[in-house]
Amino acid sequence: MSLKVNIVAADSMGVRSIATFVEACGVSIGIDLGASIAPYRFSLPPHPLELKRLEEALDRARRYVNESQAIIITHYHYDHYLRDEPERYYKKLVYAKDIRYDINRSQSLRGYRFIVKGGVGDRASLEYADRRTFEFEGVKLRFSHPVWHGEEGTKLGKVLMVVVECDEGKVVFASDVQGPPTRDAIEWLSTEARGADILIVSGPASYLAGYRVSSESVSRGIEGLLEVLVRARPRVAIVDHHFVRDPKYNEYRKLVEERLRASGIPTRVLSAAEYMGKPFEPLEAMRKQLWKETKG
Repeated sequence: MSLKVNIVAADSMGVRSIATFVEACGVSIGIDLGASIAPYRFSLPPHPLELKRLEEALDRARRYVNESQAIIITHYHYDHYLRDEPERYYKKLVYAKDIRYDINRSQSLRGYRFIVKGGVGDRASLEYADRRTFEFEGVKLRFSHPVWHGEEGTKLGKVLMVVVECDEGKVVFASDVQGPPTRDAIEWLSTEARGADILIVSGPASYLAGYRVSSESVSRGIEGLLEVLVRARPRVAIVDHHFVRDPKYNEYRKLVEERLRASGIPTRVLSAAEYMGKPFEPLEAMRKQLWKETKG
């Protein structure tokens, strides 16, 4: 395969992120290189181990931004780009969500501060990527239309999905679609991820079920994820991010794996940590346990 995928940071590696670095036909591409942690979870602040992992993740994100020839920003939530360091993006090829159209007010303002006020629009080779395809040095990047960040109408706004193709290899990146639960995202992914070597996708935000996200939306997200995997049959599906914040993540994942086996689908479902051969550290989901052990 002419593609090499490195997950730089992820929820299963201790922080809120799905930062990815792809080497495709000799071209280095950084996707959503950022990280953050929840200010409060279980009414508790971040544990010192989370703070340590965050600094480590941000250091890696900075390094991979520096190493990337092209950088993709699928949307403007703070765990998906280095919001306070726009200078790192200068002189890079930057493919970003359009800050002018089909975007909610919060993301538009964040994007404006980064791209316009931060100088990325003037000092980088910036392309707004919505619905567009780009080709350079043997690599093809194909971007989706903006899709909902989870359930339809969510206040969190919309995100882009992207296909990276090189020779016979294909990687599909679909951060923050949370399943997906929406029909347009399911259809796009089912088509574009067909036969992909790797699909990187955020599972549903099940940890918020019945609180900020309806239980029905979580169920639709799981069903949407299963439909995509059954129809597209990627070789590997890295399902991480929001999904891993749920202490019941392993139960949901087992359900997905059992349904795939019953359908005769050979796709391997992995967390980012497993894919990278690193310890499984869903620290946000473990926060209550971490503080209990600390106070011991």
